[in-house]
Amino acid sequence: MKTGSTNVEEKINEIKEQTELYVNEIKKMVEGLIIPDTVNIISYFTSSFNISYDSEQESLCLGSFHIRNIGNQPLTNPYLCIKLPEDSPFSFSGRYVYEHFKQNLKGPTSWERINDKSSNEEFWLKPLEKTSLEPNETLSFSNFQIKWSHNLSYSGTIMGFTYCDQLKEGVAVLNPINLNGISRGQEDENE
Repeated sequence: MKTGSTNVEEKINEIKEQTELYVNEIKKMVEGLIIPDTVNIISYFTSSFNISYDSEQESLCLGSFHIRNIGNQPLTNPYLCIKLPEDSPFSFSGRYVYEHFKQNLKGPTSWERINDKSSNEEFWLKPLEKTSLEPNETLSFSNFQIKWSHNLSYSGTIMGFTYCDQLKEGVAVLNPINLNGISRGQEDENE
């Protein structure tokens, strides 16, 4: 009987050695792989709405703009643009500062508006104390508001774009915010 169990033990040892050889070969192959440097991001909005059909009240979109580095390289000097449609009834507000603001008004999570403050359609923003976005890291411009009145029909798309030193052409958000509605007065006329 010993010969049978010895035979099995020899087979097991033989398979173990073969497995170790395969594992070592696979390790060598993986170590030899050259993974190309990739710069890749996704940017997207999260939002919630409070829509009023009363012409005396405003409707509201609360949103956040998120930038996620899904590449394997850090992104340097990230910034974003939130763009409202031309001549739209939408107004934008958010927590951002201007360059000339006092230092005590600028916090570690502050964003600075870097375009002309008289523009009501484009809001170019950069984080004040965040100059790089590491792989698998997310950067967010949180709690902006878009308001509009329902006394007029409205239609438009809120666009977002992300830029950095590596992506000078910009990357559009995955999910622009589409807002469309007809005022009660126009609904009654159409009936």
